[in-house]
Amino acid sequence: MNYQETINWMFNQLPMYQLQGTTAYKKDLTNTHLLLTHLNNPQEKLNCIHVAGTNGKGSTSHLLASILQEAGYKVGLYTSPHLKDFRERIKINGKDISEEFVTDFIHEHKVFFESNDMSFFEMTVGLAFDYFAKEKVNVAIIEVGMGGRLDATNIITPLVSVITNIGLDHTQFLGTTLEDIAFEKAGIIKPNIPVIIGEYTPETKPVFLDKAEACNSEIYFASDLISKTYPSDLIGDYQLHNKKTVLQTITVLKNKTKFKITPENIKSGLLHVVKNTGLQGRWQQLKEFPKVICDTAHNKNGLKIVLNQIQKEEFITLHIVLGVVNDKDLDEILPLFPKKAHYYFCKPNIYRGLDTHILKQKAASFDLKGEVYNSVSEAYRNAVKNATKSDFIYIGGSTFVVAEIL
Repeated sequence: MNYQETINWMFNQLPMYQLQGTTAYKKDLTNTHLLLTHLNNPQEKLNCIHVAGTNGKGSTSHLLASILQEAGYKVGLYTSPHLKDFRERIKINGKDISEEFVTDFIHEHKVFFESNDMSFFEMTVGLAFDYFAKEKVNVAIIEVGMGGRLDATNIITPLVSVITNIGLDHTQFLGTTLEDIAFEKAGIIKPNIPVIIGEYTPETKPVFLDKAEACNSEIYFASDLISKTYPSDLIGDYQLHNKKTVLQTITVLKNKTKFKITPENIKSGLLHVVKNTGLQGRWQQLKEFPKVICDTAHNKNGLKIVLNQIQKEEFITLHIVLGVVNDKDLDEILPLFPKKAHYYFCKPNIYRGLDTHILKQKAASFDLKGEVYNSVSEAYRNAVKNATKSDFIYIGGSTFVVAEIL
């Protein structure tokens, strides 16, 4: 198979949460252990930083990678989902894994994958660890896919564990309370491995403290410990919390390991995240007149901050290109959106995309008014056509909506 055929096989032949939803979620790590044993346990050759959380884990992972790259290290970065190309998930110093490595890896292990019913996510985790080990990275930053305790990445023993924050998302898998979700995320805390918590609430803090105590792990609450941050090219308001989390993580890394990171490395790393890592879709400006911003925020906590930031902008009319997936709790997120805006309802081009007519009807019950479009690109084109130079266009609601615009 060539690269495109290989990717199509991965997406179409195997269970995958992004396409299927609930049925793709596995309840234990048996398959992951089986796979990594088959691959001769490449994760054991890696120095890892493990990053979990409801929001901000992607930005936090990229911020950490950028700083470590500025310090001269060879940095593996594993994140999900991708926006345009599967290879974005697996990078070294900002460069995507090669098409050839992906195809060779799948070809070599395809019979094993099929005979053991490996999921898309399990295969991808195995691919990342195998690639990073063969390329001998100095450090691998590993972002959790979903949850933590049962996530396929949770077979590593990292140098440090990071949990950005807890919000109500993926409740059909992780539980319906903040305590439940915190318990799942806290599953990445390992015995005697320090853990950094980005943000906490009265409900989540005791969960983290209990797990850290049970594991004899030092715990650091970044929001309490870090008061000063530095400028970054990631300019979303929510990045303030991520920067604090990253600064505390770097402090622990310097104190507990042999990594040498200077204040200059930190400042430069924060300023050059996009150049160093290729991160996209975080309060990303696509156009100046009218100002067009896209952002991958897709749950209550993330959208609240982004929508508040929009209100700080100066504009005459607000245009919002909006699409969501079909398991999104619309009663929770739609009340956050401003009534004084023109909406362009669209459906992301994936199996789980919510029908635009359902979205429009539900939005109308919250006094959000607009038109239905056949695609994300058509919705965006019409927003640009209708907007004046003094207007503001926001594109969001789902990672998959943003991906179709970039």
